[in-house]
Amino acid sequence: MATEKDAAQAKTPGQRVADSRAMEVASRVGLCARGVIYVLVGLLAVRIGFGGEGGGKEADRSGAVRTIAEQPYGQVLLWALVVGLAAMALWRLSEAAFGQATEGGDKWTRRLGSLGLAVFYLVVCIGVVQTALAGGSGGTRGGDESSKDYTARVLEWPYGRVLVGVFGAVLAIVGVVIVVRSLMRKFEKNLRTERMSQTTRRIVAALGIIGGVACGVVAVATGLFLLLAAVRFDAGEAKGLDETLRSFADTPAGPVLLIAAAVGLLLFGLYSFCEARWRIAADHEASAEQPIRRDAG
Repeated sequence: MATEKDAAQAKTPGQRVADSRAMEVASRVGLCARGVIYVLVGLLAVRIGFGGEGGGKEADRSGAVRTIAEQPYGQVLLWALVVGLAAMALWRLSEAAFGQATEGGDKWTRRLGSLGLAVFYLVVCIGVVQTALAGGSGGTRGGDESSKDYTARVLEWPYGRVLVGVFGAVLAIVGVVIVVRSLMRKFEKNLRTERMSQTTRRIVAALGIIGGVACGVVAVATGLFLLLAAVRFDAGEAKGLDETLRSFADTPAGPVLLIAAAVGLLLFGLYSFCEARWRIAADHEASAEQPIRRDAG
């Protein structure tokens, strides 16, 4: 049976970087940054659901960033968020290049997903940098405005209508997958649940299920709006996170559905902090005599 020393020697330089202590720290810092954003988005959406206007901010990442900028030492907090998002992008990029530290992490679908997340968090990071450089007063465009602008540009491309439709369909399908995997508690495969007490495990599971379902539902709705934009050839039908959440209030369920989705996003932010604490990573404290399993991180 291979020891940790033997396994370490068999790894490529890239795999050693991916399993390094530095990359583990990057993943945990990045997950905390994600948690901050989703908690703030959830709080803003809850205020909107109860009849407020979220302090004049959109219930999306741009609104969350502006909220941070308005706090005491807002500039310091913004740059701390930049570091966290950059760490998140770097971690996901390492997963795309060398695979995830969980069972099945070398599959091309997992790597492609990690690459998409790396690009996503890099874009968000650049937006926060722009806001920080602008002194917290601008630099980050509203998500709804950006969604409509980008959709309008793509619709003008050859076969742009098809591309928008395909992207909307993929996003909706991904949302359904997220909902199903959350209900099946697949996220627990990424966590060191054996290190949790029974009560803690139940709390983390509840946060992961409710938060994951909320994220999946929002993704499905956003994807359907993109599909509608493609069918009607109208970029105005595309909606960012803020408009998608507000559209829930126009359903027969009214503001209740919006508040439920908002609370779900807030809980996903709290789950992100739990994942930062218990996510599986390379065991840097194991002795050389202990066997190592790639699926255990």
